[in-house]
Amino acid sequence: MYKSKALVGLLLVVYILCVIFQFYGNGYMFVSLKSIILPIITLIYFLNVKKKTLFFTLFLVFYSVSDLLVFLKPYTSQAIDYYLGNSLYILSYICLLIEISKSVSLPYILRHFKLHILVLTILNVYIIYVLQVIVYSRALITNAYYLELMYNIVVLMLLSVSLINYFYRDNIKSLYLFLGALCIVFAEVIWVAYTYISERSLLNIVYITLYVLAFYFFFKQSEILYEERDNSNMLLQ
Repeated sequence: MYKSKALVGLLLVVYILCVIFQFYGNGYMFVSLKSIILPIITLIYFLNVKKKTLFFTLFLVFYSVSDLLVFLKPYTSQAIDYYLGNSLYILSYICLLIEISKSVSLPYILRHFKLHILVLTILNVYIIYVLQVIVYSRALITNAYYLELMYNIVVLMLLSVSLINYFYRDNIKSLYLFLGALCIVFAEVIWVAYTYISERSLLNIVYITLYVLAFYFFFKQSEILYEERDNSNMLLQ
């Protein structure tokens, strides 16, 4: 209990320091502190949550490892850091996708949410197109375009699946998952704007705030168990 409270206090201090260092233009300290936020959240998860699930745990672990790679930057090439780090992020989001969708009835979803899926698909295609236009014109690493494309597809799939899961479940756990995914998508869009368009401090501050909020929602949902649904009856609806 005391360890958890200490880690929560440390998390708040790290977040506040991130905002302060970014405000004063110290990018190195901002990135370094930002990179230990999720490892702290992961430690809190291991200490507090008794009934852990495999894929959500893998999501936190892969994401944490990718964040911590920033400390190996002086010893690795830019290409290795970029490809390995983003591959781990993609893998972590895939694990979260599996965690969200593993207990969803696909036949029920396809039967009752056809219009939702169509609208989300059109919206996702448009967002991916806009993001890839930005990345293509400014990508500095060979084949970065394709990795960014895969990254954006997985992130937007996460948002879509979490939204459908909320419609399907309509409970507080699914709401937390959707809000977490929504914060992640907004954070990623802001990060693209900061990286490729304008390096404004305010964008980074909004990004780190959304980042912390996303994992707050993900952590909160991990403390809640799903109520079982009678899928056999639903298939007849």
